[in-house]
Amino acid sequence: MDSPLTLDAPSQLRLQGEGVHLREWSEDDLDALIALYDDPEIARWTPVASPFDLPAARVYRAEARAARAQGRKVQLAITTDGGPPRGEVLLFPSKADERDAEIAYGVGAAHRGRGLASRAVRLLAAYALGRTGARRVVLCIEEANAASAAVALRAGFVLTDDEPLLRMSRGRETALRTWSLTSTPLSARFSASAGEPAS
Repeated sequence: MDSPLTLDAPSQLRLQGEGVHLREWSEDDLDALIALYDDPEIARWTPVASPFDLPAARVYRAEARAARAQGRKVQLAITTDGGPPRGEVLLFPSKADERDAEIAYGVGAAHRGRGLASRAVRLLAAYALGRTGARRVVLCIEEANAASAAVALRAGFVLTDDEPLLRMSRGRETALRTWSLTSTPLSARFSASAGEPAS
């Protein structure tokens, strides 16, 4: 049996490629984080707190730092140039199969329709397949979430015949379909670097 996935990423990971720049969140990003996540569409499809205000943003960032320190999750801001965040992409071992890497993502309402999510997912998937030992990268998407399914298709993922995953979110059980990527798309090229610690 294959070994479980390990997220042995540098503490200040930066990824560039696909026309996007993924970087760690900093304390200066709290207002941008609120602008991205205090959104009905984000609340509809993700377990992020709603309303997403300053206290929620601080808790979210603290939990992200703790998960990062424990090697459980990588959360990176989606930017076009290393500057203002347009969204977020997350990488973590799949709860369904610890040999798989799972990616989740969200893009702010003002920045949708530009292909940022699919490019960020392709970039992080290339990193996961090349550096973490994942047997495959998966996206777990609610069947009614057509926008996320479109992102999966654009990023090169295929819908699997895996049994739907049942997860609780906001007091309701949701069924998620699994989309899979087992090799890096030819278009996905990335450079990775370890930056200075964020403030």
